[in-house]
Amino acid sequence: MSKSLLVIIGAGPGVSAAVARKFGANSFKIVLVARNQTSLDALARELRDHSIEVFTVSADASKSESVAQAFGVIREQYGTPDVLLYNAAVISRATVSALEEEQLIEDFKVNVVGALTSVKQVVPDFVKRKDGAILITGGGLALYPNADYSSLSIGKAGVRSLAYSLAQELKPHNVYVGTVTIGGYVSKGTFYDPDDIAERYWQLYQARDEVEYIFAES
Repeated sequence: MSKSLLVIIGAGPGVSAAVARKFGANSFKIVLVARNQTSLDALARELRDHSIEVFTVSADASKSESVAQAFGVIREQYGTPDVLLYNAAVISRATVSALEEEQLIEDFKVNVVGALTSVKQVVPDFVKRKDGAILITGGGLALYPNADYSSLSIGKAGVRSLAYSLAQELKPHNVYVGTVTIGGYVSKGTFYDPDDIAERYWQLYQARDEVEYIFAES
């Protein structure tokens, strides 16, 4: 029996690594996508230590052509994705009045546009076979903006809207879209432990009955 394929855009050592471990432990093979090949290789070695089948592809989420090329490689070498996780984000510190227009545009390319580009790479196949899942890492800044992180606040609001709009569009095609809105700083051993967050992603994927889960302390 062939394994399902999870593609993670913006792969790193926190949430995405935990999601890779969770899905990998449940018979998924994983493709990690990020800019830094050295970091990808390190993460892949860690996952292989957990007996997870994992591959890496280098790409820049801020460049649509780079993302498209990465998916071309993925389809050719590893197969058609079954699940997409978009986890890329730029964290830059600036208030709105101090935020340069160009900085906002560049950040938005990763925080929102990269998600759109990634989604467009999988939607045709998902719709055609009437199956598939798209997961997006959200942030509490979408609900409670932080003046010191204005660009990321705008970006998280944008990608949350993208997730909801996409969920409406794809539900009639039996394609699931879900987002986990993380309300704090992800750190091992805290309320925002990445393994606990990954468990929520898995539950959303399994149940497919809600678009958003707000992972936050009450």
